Amino acid sequence: MKFEEYKIAEGIKTSISKLGFKKPTDIQFKSIPPILRGEDVLAIAQTGTGKTAAFAIPVLHTLQDRKIKGRPDGVKCLVMVPTHELALQTENVFRVLGKHTRVKSFAIHGGVDQDPQIKQLNKGVDVLIATPGRMFDLVSQGALQMHRIEILVLDEADHMLDMGFIKDIRDLMKHLPRKRQTLFFSATINEQIKKIAYSLVSDAIRIQISPKDPVAKNIEHAVAFIEMDDKRFFLESVINNQPDQKILVFVRTKVRAERVKKALDRVNVQSETIHSDKEQEQRELTMQQFRSGSVKVLIATDISARGIDIPDVELVVNYDLPESPEYYVHRVGRTGRGTNKGQAISFCSKEEREMLGIIEEQLGKPIYRTEISKGFYRDTIEASKENEETDWQSLLDQEDEFQKKKKKKNKKSKG
Repeated sequence: MKFEEYKIAEGIKTSISKLGFKKPTDIQFKSIPPILRGEDVLAIAQTGTGKTAAFAIPVLHTLQDRKIKGRPDGVKCLVMVPTHELALQTENVFRVLGKHTRVKSFAIHGGVDQDPQIKQLNKGVDVLIATPGRMFDLVSQGALQMHRIEILVLDEADHMLDMGFIKDIRDLMKHLPRKRQTLFFSATINEQIKKIAYSLVSDAIRIQISPKDPVAKNIEHAVAFIEMDDKRFFLESVINNQPDQKILVFVRTKVRAERVKKALDRVNVQSETIHSDKEQEQRELTMQQFRSGSVKVLIATDISARGIDIPDVELVVNYDLPESPEYYVHRVGRTGRGTNKGQAISFCSKEEREMLGIIEEQLGKPIYRTEISKGFYRDTIEASKENEETDWQSLLDQEDEFQKKKKKKNKKSKG
C-alpha cells in the first residue's frame, strides 16, 4: 500500500511526497490505520524504523479534521519524550509533515528560558512535545492546561523509565482527561514496561516489529579487543583512516567524553562532545554542526544521543561498551538509518568481556571479531605516541618563542 492510497489529509500527502516517501515502513503500515480509527496502540519497534512518523501522520490528520470542524482551542495532543534533543527532533517531524495543514506543533524542554515557551503556548498550540521536567514546571505555574488533551503519546518509553520518569508518567495521568487516545511507543519491552503500558492504555492494539536480529541488516558491526589505556590510540587511527566520514563515538560517562576529546585534541583531531553538563544552546549548536558535517566526530553519552536521528552517520564507535545490551542496539542503530548502509566497531577491554557476553546473548549470536595482529597493535600505539609527542613539542616550541619575544619587549621597555 502506498501513502497516496491512505485516507489522510491532502496537505499531509503533499508533505510526504516532498520528502520522497512512497511506501510506509513496517511500523508505519501497522500503526497508522488503528491510530486513525482512534484506538490505543502499544508499539514496540527498533530504532531507525520510522516510528515518529508512524504516530505523527495519523495524529496530524485527526487534529486537522477536528480543526476544520471548529473544535475549541488548546493543546489536543501531548507527546512525552525523555530528552531535549528528541523533543526538538520530534517537533521538526511534526512541522515538516504538518506544513500544509492548520495544525500547530511546538516543543518545550528545560535548559532554556521558559518565558518564550509560555508566550508561544498562549498563542495557541495543537501538538505539544515535552520533556517531563519542563512540562510539570509549566503545569504547576498554571501556564499549561491539559484538560483538552485528546491524544497522549509516550515516545521512547523504555528510555523514560530508565531515566527514572516512571513517577512523572503516573503523575501526568492525574492532569489528563480519562477519555483519551493513548499511544505507547518503545524500542524494547520488559515486565516493567509492560506493566506501566497496560496501566495507561485501554484494549490496545499491540504491534511488535522485532526481527530475529535486533540490529538492522544494513549495519555491519564488529568488536576489537583493545585494552582500556590503548583505546585512544586506536580511535585516532580509525578517525584518521576515514577523514571524510561522519563518526559518532559513544562513551559511558560525560567525564569520559571530555577526556577522550582532550586526547584527540592533543593529536590535532577535531571533535565535539554532547552530554547533560552542556548548556542547551551548546548542545543544539553541536548537533547542528554534526548534522551539517562541519564537525565530523561527535563524542556522546547514551542519554544525550538516545533516539536522535542524525543523517548520514557512516560509522559508530563504541569506545566503551554500554551498560546494557539494549543500549548496544540503540547505539549501533545511529548508523545505517533507513536504506543507508552503516558500520559500527566496539572496543572491548578485558574488564568489558563479561558485558560483551551479555550483549551477544541478547543478540542471539556472536558479534564478528576484528582480529588485530601484535605488530599492527604495537605500530598503532607507537604512531599515535609520535603524533602526540610532535604536538607537545610544537606547543613547547611556541612557548619558547613567546618567552623570547616577551624578553625582547621587556628589554626595549627598560631601555
